[in-house]
Amino acid sequence: MEDKITIIEGPTPTFETVQDGWALGLNESHLLFEVGLTRLRTFNGQGLLERCHRAWRHKNTINLEYRDESGFEAQSPILAARTLEVDDGQLLLLWVRQEIDVDALEAEAGEAGDDFEDDDFDDDPNAPHF
Repeated sequence: MEDKITIIEGPTPTFETVQDGWALGLNESHLLFEVGLTRLRTFNGQGLLERCHRAWRHKNTINLEYRDESGFEAQSPILAARTLEVDDGQLLLLWVRQEIDVDALEAEAGEAGDDFEDDDFDDDPNAPHF
C-alpha cells in the first residue's frame, strides 16, 4: 500500500516557499526542487503525524495527495510534518518537495537579461576588441 495523506475536500492547498536553513537541508539532492510549506485543518493531526513517522521509520516515502488548480490529481513527497492545536481545532503543517517550474525560471532570467545589450560595450573606445 502506498503511504499518502489525501485531501478529500476543500480548495487546492497553498504552498509557501520555505527559506529556513533547516528545511532547505531536507532537500539536499542533485535534482532541482524547492521546499514548500502548507497548513491544513484536520481532526486527526496526531494520527496523520504518526502515519508520516511510520513511513519514515521504514525508510518509505509518504506523499500529500490533492487536486491541483486544474482539478487534476497531484502528489508531493512530504519531507517533515508537525501538528498544532489552535482555537479552531488542529492544524497539520507539512513541508513538501515541489518541482521548480523551469519555464518560469527561464522566463524570469530572460526578463532580467533583456536589460543587457551586447552593443552596450561598443560605446567604450578603450574596451578591448576580440
